[in-house]
Amino acid sequence: MTIWEHLAELRKRLIISIVVLLITGAVAWEFRETLLAFMVKPYVDAWRDNGVPGEPMLHFQTPAAAFLAYFKLSLLGGAVFAAPIIFWQIWAFVAPGLYSREKKWVIPFALSSTGLFIGGGYFGWKIAFPLAFKYLLGMGGNLTEILLPLDVELSVTPTVMMGDYIDFVTRMLLGFGLIFEIPLFIFFLSVAGLVNYLQLIRFGRWYVVVAFLVAAILTPPDASSQVMMAVPMLLLYVLSIGLAYVFGKPPTDAQRAAYRAAKKKS
Repeated sequence: MTIWEHLAELRKRLIISIVVLLITGAVAWEFRETLLAFMVKPYVDAWRDNGVPGEPMLHFQTPAAAFLAYFKLSLLGGAVFAAPIIFWQIWAFVAPGLYSREKKWVIPFALSSTGLFIGGGYFGWKIAFPLAFKYLLGMGGNLTEILLPLDVELSVTPTVMMGDYIDFVTRMLLGFGLIFEIPLFIFFLSVAGLVNYLQLIRFGRWYVVVAFLVAAILTPPDASSQVMMAVPMLLLYVLSIGLAYVFGKPPTDAQRAAYRAAKKKS
Protein backbone atom coordinates (compact mmCIF):
# COMPACT_ATOMS: atom_id res chain seq x y z
CA MET A 1 0.00 0.00 0.00
CA THR A 2 1.18 3.52 -0.78
CA ILE A 3 1.25 6.28 1.83
CA TRP A 4 -1.96 7.74 0.37
CA GLU A 5 -3.69 4.38 0.57
CA HIS A 6 -2.61 4.10 4.21
CA LEU A 7 -4.00 7.57 4.93
CA ALA A 8 -7.27 6.73 3.16
CA GLU A 9 -7.57 3.54 5.21
CA LEU A 10 -6.83 5.47 8.42
CA ARG A 11 -9.48 8.05 7.50
CA LYS A 12 -12.00 5.27 6.90
CA ARG A 13 -11.28 3.63 10.27
CA LEU A 14 -11.47 6.97 12.10
CA ILE A 15 -14.81 7.86 10.52
CA ILE A 16 -16.30 4.49 11.45
CA SER A 17 -15.04 4.83 15.03
CA ILE A 18 -16.38 8.38 15.41
CA VAL A 19 -19.79 7.50 13.95
CA VAL A 20 -20.11 4.50 16.26
CA LEU A 21 -19.03 6.61 19.24
CA LEU A 22 -21.65 9.25 18.43
CA ILE A 23 -24.37 6.60 18.12
CA THR A 24 -23.48 4.86 21.38
CA GLY A 25 -23.07 8.26 23.04
CA ALA A 26 -26.59 9.20 21.93
CA VAL A 27 -27.90 5.98 23.45
CA ALA A 28 -25.95 6.66 26.65
CA TRP A 29 -27.52 10.14 26.80
CA GLU A 30 -30.90 8.52 27.43
CA PHE A 31 -29.40 6.92 30.54
CA ARG A 32 -27.32 9.91 31.63
CA GLU A 33 -28.83 10.15 35.12
CA THR A 34 -28.27 6.43 35.72
CA LEU A 35 -24.66 6.83 34.55
CA LEU A 36 -24.19 9.79 36.88
CA ALA A 37 -25.58 7.82 39.82
CA PHE A 38 -23.16 5.00 39.00
CA MET A 39 -20.21 7.38 38.76
CA VAL A 40 -20.90 9.29 41.98
CA LYS A 41 -21.37 6.24 44.20
CA PRO A 42 -17.70 6.10 45.36
CA TYR A 43 -17.85 9.86 46.03
CA VAL A 44 -21.09 9.60 48.03
CA ASP A 45 -19.79 6.64 50.03
CA ALA A 46 -16.53 8.43 50.85
CA TRP A 47 -18.45 11.57 51.88
CA ARG A 48 -20.54 9.63 54.37
CA ASP A 49 -17.70 7.42 55.62
CA ASN A 50 -15.61 10.50 56.41
CA GLY A 51 -18.50 12.17 58.22
CA VAL A 52 -18.36 15.29 56.07
CA PRO A 53 -21.07 17.73 57.27
CA GLY A 54 -24.20 17.99 55.13
CA GLU A 55 -25.46 15.84 52.30
CA PRO A 56 -23.17 14.97 49.36
CA MET A 57 -23.88 17.29 46.44
CA LEU A 58 -22.54 18.30 43.05
CA HIS A 59 -22.87 21.92 41.94
CA PHE A 60 -22.79 23.71 38.60
CA GLN A 61 -21.92 27.37 38.12
CA THR A 62 -23.62 28.21 34.81
CA PRO A 63 -26.89 27.08 33.19
CA ALA A 64 -24.98 25.17 30.51
CA ALA A 65 -22.54 23.48 32.90
CA ALA A 66 -24.85 20.58 33.77
CA PHE A 67 -25.60 19.95 30.09
CA LEU A 68 -21.89 19.88 29.21
CA ALA A 69 -21.17 17.54 32.13
CA TYR A 70 -23.91 15.15 31.03
CA PHE A 71 -22.63 15.37 27.44
CA LYS A 72 -19.11 14.35 28.51
CA LEU A 73 -20.52 11.57 30.67
CA SER A 74 -22.57 10.28 27.74
CA LEU A 75 -19.49 10.21 25.52
CA LEU A 76 -17.65 8.28 28.23
CA GLY A 77 -20.48 5.77 28.44
CA GLY A 78 -20.60 5.62 24.66
CA ALA A 79 -16.86 4.92 24.53
CA VAL A 80 -17.33 1.88 26.76
CA PHE A 81 -20.08 0.46 24.54
CA ALA A 82 -18.20 1.36 21.36
CA ALA A 83 -14.92 -0.11 22.59
CA PRO A 84 -15.26 -3.46 20.74
CA ILE A 85 -15.78 -1.74 17.39
CA ILE A 86 -13.13 0.92 18.01
CA PHE A 87 -10.50 -1.65 18.93
CA TRP A 88 -11.52 -3.75 15.95
CA GLN A 89 -10.93 -0.73 13.68
CA ILE A 90 -7.48 -0.25 15.21
CA TRP A 91 -6.45 -3.84 14.60
CA ALA A 92 -8.06 -3.89 11.15
CA PHE A 93 -5.91 -0.89 10.21
CA VAL A 94 -2.77 -2.63 11.48
CA ALA A 95 -3.57 -6.06 9.99
CA PRO A 96 -2.52 -5.39 6.34
CA GLY A 97 1.05 -4.76 7.52
CA LEU A 98 1.29 -8.06 9.40
CA TYR A 99 2.58 -11.42 8.30
CA SER A 100 0.07 -14.24 7.85
CA ARG A 101 1.16 -15.90 11.11
CA GLU A 102 0.55 -12.62 12.94
CA LYS A 103 -2.86 -11.90 11.38
CA LYS A 104 -4.39 -14.83 13.26
CA TRP A 105 -4.04 -12.75 16.43
CA VAL A 106 -6.16 -9.84 15.16
CA ILE A 107 -9.56 -11.08 16.39
CA PRO A 108 -8.21 -12.26 19.79
CA PHE A 109 -6.46 -8.89 20.12
CA ALA A 110 -9.66 -6.97 19.41
CA LEU A 111 -11.63 -8.99 21.97
CA SER A 112 -8.84 -8.87 24.55
CA SER A 113 -8.41 -5.11 24.08
CA THR A 114 -12.08 -4.57 24.89
CA GLY A 115 -12.00 -6.80 27.95
CA LEU A 116 -8.83 -5.23 29.33
CA PHE A 117 -10.09 -1.69 28.74
CA ILE A 118 -13.38 -2.34 30.53
CA GLY A 119 -11.57 -4.27 33.27
CA GLY A 120 -9.18 -1.38 33.84
CA GLY A 121 -12.04 1.09 34.10
CA TYR A 122 -13.85 -1.16 36.56
CA PHE A 123 -10.68 -1.47 38.65
CA GLY A 124 -10.46 2.32 38.80
CA TRP A 125 -14.13 2.69 39.79
CA LYS A 126 -14.17 -0.15 42.31
CA ILE A 127 -10.78 0.19 44.01
CA ALA A 128 -8.93 3.39 43.10
CA PHE A 129 -11.88 5.81 43.32
CA PRO A 130 -12.94 4.91 46.88
CA LEU A 131 -9.36 5.23 48.16
CA ALA A 132 -8.77 8.53 46.37
CA PHE A 133 -12.06 10.08 47.51
CA LYS A 134 -11.61 8.85 51.07
CA TYR A 135 -8.24 10.58 51.25
CA LEU A 136 -9.30 13.79 49.52
CA LEU A 137 -12.59 14.25 51.36
CA GLY A 138 -10.87 13.31 54.60
CA MET A 139 -9.18 16.71 54.48
CA GLY A 140 -12.52 18.29 55.32
CA GLY A 141 -14.61 18.03 58.46
CA ASN A 142 -15.35 19.92 61.64
CA LEU A 143 -12.27 21.60 63.11
CA THR A 144 -14.06 23.20 66.06
CA GLU A 145 -12.59 20.82 68.64
CA ILE A 146 -9.08 21.31 67.30
CA LEU A 147 -9.48 25.09 67.36
CA LEU A 148 -11.26 25.15 70.73
CA PRO A 149 -8.34 26.84 72.56
CA LEU A 150 -8.59 29.68 70.04
CA ASP A 151 -12.37 29.97 70.50
CA VAL A 152 -12.90 29.41 66.78
CA GLU A 153 -15.67 27.38 65.14
CA LEU A 154 -14.84 26.12 61.67
CA SER A 155 -16.18 23.44 59.38
CA VAL A 156 -14.32 22.60 56.16
CA THR A 157 -16.87 21.36 53.61
CA PRO A 158 -16.05 20.59 49.96
CA THR A 159 -17.94 22.27 47.13
CA VAL A 160 -17.50 19.90 44.21
CA MET A 161 -18.46 21.14 40.76
CA MET A 162 -20.28 18.67 38.53
CA GLY A 163 -18.12 19.43 35.50
CA ASP A 164 -14.88 19.09 37.46
CA TYR A 165 -16.05 15.79 38.90
CA ILE A 166 -16.93 14.35 35.47
CA ASP A 167 -13.57 15.51 34.09
CA PHE A 168 -11.81 13.84 37.01
CA VAL A 169 -13.55 10.46 36.70
CA THR A 170 -13.21 10.49 32.91
CA ARG A 171 -9.47 11.02 33.11
CA MET A 172 -9.11 8.33 35.77
CA LEU A 173 -11.30 5.75 34.03
CA LEU A 174 -9.65 6.24 30.64
CA GLY A 175 -6.24 6.18 32.32
CA PHE A 176 -6.89 2.87 34.05
CA GLY A 177 -8.48 1.45 30.92
CA LEU A 178 -5.42 2.30 28.83
CA ILE A 179 -2.80 1.08 31.30
CA PHE A 180 -4.53 -2.30 31.39
CA GLU A 181 -3.72 -2.54 27.67
CA ILE A 182 0.02 -2.67 28.44
CA PRO A 183 0.36 -6.49 28.43
CA LEU A 184 -1.51 -6.77 25.15
CA PHE A 185 0.55 -4.03 23.51
CA ILE A 186 3.85 -5.58 24.60
CA PHE A 187 2.59 -9.03 23.64
CA PHE A 188 1.92 -7.74 20.13
CA LEU A 189 5.40 -6.18 19.91
CA SER A 190 7.03 -9.40 21.13
CA VAL A 191 5.11 -11.60 18.68
CA ALA A 192 6.14 -9.23 15.87
CA GLY A 193 9.76 -9.56 16.99
CA LEU A 194 10.16 -5.87 17.83
CA VAL A 195 11.04 -6.53 21.49
CA ASN A 196 12.05 -9.55 23.55
CA TYR A 197 11.90 -10.38 27.23
CA LEU A 198 15.56 -9.51 27.87
CA GLN A 199 15.05 -6.01 26.47
CA LEU A 200 11.99 -5.60 28.67
CA ILE A 201 13.94 -6.69 31.74
CA ARG A 202 16.72 -4.20 30.95
CA PHE A 203 14.17 -1.41 30.52
CA GLY A 204 12.49 -2.31 33.82
CA ARG A 205 14.27 0.24 36.01
CA TRP A 206 13.28 3.04 33.63
CA TYR A 207 9.75 1.72 33.42
CA VAL A 208 9.36 2.23 37.18
CA VAL A 209 10.07 5.93 36.67
CA VAL A 210 7.69 6.08 33.69
CA ALA A 211 4.93 4.36 35.68
CA PHE A 212 5.06 6.86 38.52
CA LEU A 213 5.29 9.82 36.13
CA VAL A 214 2.20 8.65 34.24
CA ALA A 215 0.38 8.04 37.52
CA ALA A 216 1.31 11.53 38.74
CA ILE A 217 -0.16 13.06 35.56
CA LEU A 218 -3.39 11.06 35.51
CA THR A 219 -4.26 11.03 39.21
CA PRO A 220 -4.92 13.66 41.90
CA PRO A 221 -1.87 15.07 43.70
CA ASP A 222 -1.93 12.58 46.56
CA ALA A 223 0.35 9.62 47.10
CA SER A 224 -2.38 7.03 47.62
CA SER A 225 -4.06 7.40 44.22
CA GLN A 226 -0.70 7.65 42.44
CA VAL A 227 0.42 4.39 44.02
CA MET A 228 -2.94 2.80 43.14
CA MET A 229 -2.24 3.49 39.47
CA ALA A 230 1.52 2.91 39.44
CA VAL A 231 1.44 -0.48 41.19
CA PRO A 232 -0.93 -2.07 38.62
CA MET A 233 1.26 -0.65 35.86
CA LEU A 234 4.30 -2.38 37.37
CA LEU A 235 2.47 -5.68 37.88
CA LEU A 236 1.15 -5.55 34.32
CA TYR A 237 4.69 -4.95 33.07
CA VAL A 238 5.91 -8.04 34.90
CA LEU A 239 3.07 -9.98 33.28
CA SER A 240 4.14 -8.56 29.92
CA ILE A 241 7.67 -9.89 30.42
CA GLY A 242 6.24 -13.34 31.07
CA LEU A 243 4.10 -13.17 27.93
CA ALA A 244 7.08 -12.04 25.87
CA TYR A 245 9.12 -14.94 27.25
CA VAL A 246 6.46 -17.53 26.39
CA PHE A 247 5.08 -16.22 23.08
CA GLY A 248 7.66 -13.76 21.75
CA LYS A 249 10.64 -14.36 19.54
CA PRO A 250 13.74 -15.44 21.50
CA PRO A 251 16.63 -12.96 21.77
CA THR A 252 19.62 -13.40 19.49
CA ASP A 253 23.03 -14.46 20.75
CA ALA A 254 24.24 -10.87 20.43
CA GLN A 255 21.31 -9.62 22.52
CA ARG A 256 21.99 -12.26 25.17
CA ALA A 257 25.64 -11.25 25.29
CA ALA A 258 24.70 -7.56 25.59
CA TYR A 259 22.30 -8.39 28.41
CA ARG A 260 24.95 -10.35 30.33
CA ALA A 261 27.48 -7.56 29.85
CA ALA A 262 25.03 -4.93 31.08
CA LYS A 263 24.13 -7.11 34.05
CA LYS A 264 27.79 -7.42 35.06
CA LYS A 265 28.26 -3.65 34.89
CA SER A 266 25.26 -3.03 37.11
